[in-house]
Amino acid sequence: MPELPEVQTIVNELKKLVIGRKITNFWIDTPKLIKHPDLKTLEKQIKNLKIKNIRRKGKNILIDLSNNFTLLIHQKLTGHLLYGQWKIEGKKITPLLKGPLNDPINNFIHLILFLDNNYQLALSDLRKFAKVIFDKTETIENLKELKELGPDPLESNFNFEIFKKAIKSKKGKIKQVLMDQEVIAGIGNIYSDEILWWAKIHPLRTTVSLTEEELKKLYHYTLEVLKTAIKARGASVSDYRDPKGERGKYDEIRRVYRRENQKCYRCGTLIKRIKIGSRSSCFCPNCQKL
Repeated sequence: MPELPEVQTIVNELKKLVIGRKITNFWIDTPKLIKHPDLKTLEKQIKNLKIKNIRRKGKNILIDLSNNFTLLIHQKLTGHLLYGQWKIEGKKITPLLKGPLNDPINNFIHLILFLDNNYQLALSDLRKFAKVIFDKTETIENLKELKELGPDPLESNFNFEIFKKAIKSKKGKIKQVLMDQEVIAGIGNIYSDEILWWAKIHPLRTTVSLTEEELKKLYHYTLEVLKTAIKARGASVSDYRDPKGERGKYDEIRRVYRRENQKCYRCGTLIKRIKIGSRSSCFCPNCQKL
């Protein structure tokens, strides 16, 4: 699932590409992606609206439109937004531009916004789990799933005290707490593993067991890892691609995620993988002692 760095990369790119563009048409072949309103209402209301801004809340992309409307897209497990040109022939969607958009992982187009510059904003989603909500901006802002999000690591006021209070507010294993969107917004499986490796904290440690010094390290590396990942344009170990269809570069510098039975970059010990809840976690048993 695209996490904070991947979603922020998409937002940053789309801001350069589509702000000021008018939506001339709307196409979708999987209506179940739309959670609100009904398809006919969406098709009618979204046409001729202008894209005013694009922003991120947690892992959600919010496209602010004219007339005080907002389109929310949560890409879920395998979704990613692409910018280009496509030809629709029945059920076949063909990219018209040469290059990364022809990567097979970009060929699961299920939603297209047609823009007034003859380009399109498309959602590719292999598993069809993405979520789309269209409504007045005020209504979107007050959605339960947005109101319940924890503090965002990229906010300017995200200091150590806010981080500490958030972590300590939830009892449990630190790996799961870091991934809890109501504790900290935006962190998932990839970056929780990476943060914990850098901070030398075992994923099974409980939040109540963490010392002040360990919490400070955790806070530092939360910011460091996420900012580094954004500079690298995200991680493409799975389905994620940026709006041009290109892979992120964080794969090349990740330290521990999906490196089971490979040597730890710090001490040479073989990386282990365990299950915590329903999610896997990779860690160094030497550097990250329980």
